[in-house]
Amino acid sequence: MSVLSQTPDPSVPAPSRWHLFCVVVDNFGDIGVCWRLARQLAAEHGIAVRLWVDDLKSTRRLIPALDPAASRQFIDGVEIRQWGDPLSSVDPGEVVIAAFACSLPESFLEAMARRTPRPVWVNLEYLSAEEWVSGCHRMPSPHPRLPLTQHFFFPGLEANTGGLIREADYAARRAVFSPQAFWDALDLAPPEPEELRVSLFSYENAGLPELFDAWSRSVSRVTCLVPEGRILPGVAAEFGVSGLRAGDRLIRDSLTVRILPFVEQACYDELLWSCDLNFVRGEDSFVRAQWAEKPFVWHIYAQQEGAHLEKLEAFLACYRAGLDPEVARALTDFWLAWNRGEGIGEAWPAFLAALPALFSHAKRWSAKLQEVDDLASQLVQFCKVALE
Repeated sequence: MSVLSQTPDPSVPAPSRWHLFCVVVDNFGDIGVCWRLARQLAAEHGIAVRLWVDDLKSTRRLIPALDPAASRQFIDGVEIRQWGDPLSSVDPGEVVIAAFACSLPESFLEAMARRTPRPVWVNLEYLSAEEWVSGCHRMPSPHPRLPLTQHFFFPGLEANTGGLIREADYAARRAVFSPQAFWDALDLAPPEPEELRVSLFSYENAGLPELFDAWSRSVSRVTCLVPEGRILPGVAAEFGVSGLRAGDRLIRDSLTVRILPFVEQACYDELLWSCDLNFVRGEDSFVRAQWAEKPFVWHIYAQQEGAHLEKLEAFLACYRAGLDPEVARALTDFWLAWNRGEGIGEAWPAFLAALPALFSHAKRWSAKLQEVDDLASQLVQFCKVALE
């Protein structure tokens, strides 16, 4: 039987030392995923995780306790190391994960090849709902020169993929969550009965003026909460101001925009739970929006030649299955308009009318996703088998 299809022996402990390599990009999606994964592996599986990060200064926005000047530090049970050149350590653990196809240092690869037994080498890929993902999940790829084999590990929505990141205590945290305390902390009154409260976490979007115009003309109040990020200059331009910062409040007719500080991951979950509708981007916030059981709009990271729209359509095909045709059409039209940056004002009324149905659908979708083991657990199971 192939090691890729074996069931791990529950009496065999999980590999205890893991190295996780991450390159930080300006959108923070890569480090966001890696930081969540590293903490879960440490907290729930007792694994000593060493997280190698190439840009500690930028990472501090996501991890406020981080000291960018320290080459080695421990936070939330995870060892965080500065990934420099040359690498400060070439002592591989039992498992090595290269996040999102980042290239491992040559000295570290050579150390992996010398290690006995050799580490399990995993290339953690981006999340996709495309059909080909299941066929490539856990596929081996031998190194062209060294006696090493990496395996591609794909997060996904179906049982034949790697699942999604979800902490074991997620449901318990949500059960004790108090929206009132959350609004108090932001110095915001609770939502009014007819008010629409929205979180907006997005890349730059040419359609923002259309969206704000639709909300400004709404018959009921719309409150839009915008964490600091790449869309902030667009918000400022739309209101004719500059230098927006956390705490600023902008008002235009029925629309109130409130700027929030860059949100830590635990607090971001609370923001999603508190709002009626969540605009998210990339991968990390996209996954959290699906667990939040609220209607959401995904701004996918743009790729050349429109390749990202194929990925968007693949997810929509899965997500809208079972919806009333009119609701599915409203969902699809608005998501595509937001990602193309045009036609948003025209698509908004039908999407707004569909929100009650999408709220019920979001709960069903989350329950379906929970039928698949979470990403961290699947990684641990895979690596146990590979080392046996």
